[in-house]
Amino acid sequence: MNEGLHLFSGQFVWIKKVGADDAGEPLRQFLREKMNLSRAAVTAIKRDGHLEVNGLPVTVRRVIEENDQVTVTFPKEQESAGLLAEPVPYTIVYEDDAFMVINKPAGLQTVPSRKDWKRSLAGGVLFYLKQQGVEATAHMVTRLDRDTSGLILVAKHGFFHEMFTKMRKAHRLSREYIAIVHGHLDTHEGVIDAPIGRKEESIIERCVRSDGRPAITHYKVIKETEAFSVVAVRLETGRTHQIRVHFSHIGHPLVGDDLYGGSREAISRQALHASRLFLYHPVTEEAMTFTAPLPEDMKRLVEH
Repeated sequence: MNEGLHLFSGQFVWIKKVGADDAGEPLRQFLREKMNLSRAAVTAIKRDGHLEVNGLPVTVRRVIEENDQVTVTFPKEQESAGLLAEPVPYTIVYEDDAFMVINKPAGLQTVPSRKDWKRSLAGGVLFYLKQQGVEATAHMVTRLDRDTSGLILVAKHGFFHEMFTKMRKAHRLSREYIAIVHGHLDTHEGVIDAPIGRKEESIIERCVRSDGRPAITHYKVIKETEAFSVVAVRLETGRTHQIRVHFSHIGHPLVGDDLYGGSREAISRQALHASRLFLYHPVTEEAMTFTAPLPEDMKRLVEH
């Protein structure tokens, strides 16, 4: 097989050639530094997967040379307990052997909840993967509220999920949103820096509170209508309901977000859409950007 990531008999196989700079080092170092596999991942591969150099089984102590072909076969994954695999509506924006980018419609929960454990995007992804013969579970790298639409990143194996998580912590994975808020903001560009915590006596609601976790939201107004402002939003942190809470806090709740003070007269859900996703491919390290246009219900608000 050629260099790169492959699916072979339902398992993920990653092949990478050794360069001149890596010659003379132990395989363990190559796996960590050039393939970005954590110590725990390497241990799991040693236990339940396979390591080969030039087609022969090896240990991580093997000293590698230039042009050696390193083959890593990932362990098989167990299907998530309690996750119901069933078809649900969504659009695949991009897919390869490592991950998928999905455009989620409003009204579909990302993962099952205690109240509704059946219909979810995660279950839909699991159903799709099983149809493709992929022995994996649904690794939702990013999530959106049930009534928020837009881009979601899904890894096809736990090792790639781990890589994306590290990427996000290093600010090498980012998302941008489009929000439609009530009224006109005092400044067309700014930062909302206000800590967020759980609202007392509520399981769902969050609020700005001095003892909350740090939360920073960057925004830029891109259009104004008579009653609303269309705002591009970028998060520096990822708190629950962060965009909704922050704009409500400054007196401009999202249109349709009745949980945080918005009116549902013009739209039946919060007017929030994850419109852009930027990441580096976990295998090729290519910089990649994905976009999703506004759904029709938000587009109608913008055009009138």
